Formats: sequence, C-alpha cells, structure tokens
Amino acid sequence: MRIAVCPGSFDPITFGHRDIIHRASGLFDKVIVLVAVNQMKDPLFTPEERAELIKKVTAKFDNVEVDLCYGLIADYVREVGAVAIVKGLRAVTDFEYEFQMALVNRNIYDGAETVFLTTSSENMYLSSSVVKQVAYYGGDISKFVPKCILDEVRNRIRTAWTGK
Repeated sequence: MRIAVCPGSFDPITFGHRDIIHRASGLFDKVIVLVAVNQMKDPLFTPEERAELIKKVTAKFDNVEVDLCYGLIADYVREVGAVAIVKGLRAVTDFEYEFQMALVNRNIYDGAETVFLTTSSENMYLSSSVVKQVAYYGGDISKFVPKCILDEVRNRIRTAWTGK
C-alpha cells in the first residue's frame, strides 16, 4: 500500500488545502493528513480541533485519514511506512521553504521523499493567514473555507479576536 503524509498546520483548513488533499488521494492508496504541531506558532484552533475540522472537510474522501504529530514529520513518515510527504506550492517563496524542509526530512529519514503539488490557480493567493485576516475585519470567507466548517471558523475568529 502506497501511503502519503500530507502535513501542515491547517489553522484552519482552506479550499486550497482540500484541493491538494483531494489530488493526493488520487495518487496514493492512503493519505494521512497530519496536523503538525509547531510550538513556534500561535494557532487559533487546538490540534484536536483542527483535526476535527479536517475530518469534516475530507469526510467524502474514502482513502484519507487524519492524525496529529507532536514530533518530527520524518519520524512519523518512517513509523507509518509512508512513501511520500505531499506538500502544496503556491509560489516560488513556498518552494524555497518547502525545498529546505524536504532536504531536512530526507536527512533525518532517507525514505522521506517529498512530492510537490502546485496549487490550482484559483487558490494561489489563499492561506490560513488570509482567512483569519479577512474574517477578523468582518469580510466574507465563504470563498476560502468549505461550507461544512464555515460557521465554526467564522465564530472562532470573531470570538478570539473581538471577544464577542
């Protein structure tokens, strides 16, 4: 079985993330969407909440699972026997960072091959940070976040930053 790991912060998951996950699910027998806990970031949602949001968004993808990782992604890849790490790229700046991470992961575990999928053109500008910023200022995020989690995301952002 060819397993791929699709790691990220997913704070929150967006249409761009969903697109990469969906496309990866067509390339591999099993895709594990991995909520990677990064102590350097200050997330809006807990890792468990992010995992639940991802499960809602990917519920119709038969070969997609969701898990949490509090350690090194390369170690996780080795533990689950994955053949690839799947990362989405929006721009050249994404490539620079992700290429560096691919080399680090490969150095930690030589079986950690990274596969880059370029984003669909309609999602090139989209990031979790953009979603949070637009929502913070009262903008419509319905074009950025799947409907099944829209209210939950909107309410969390409003509560977290406005206290209302």
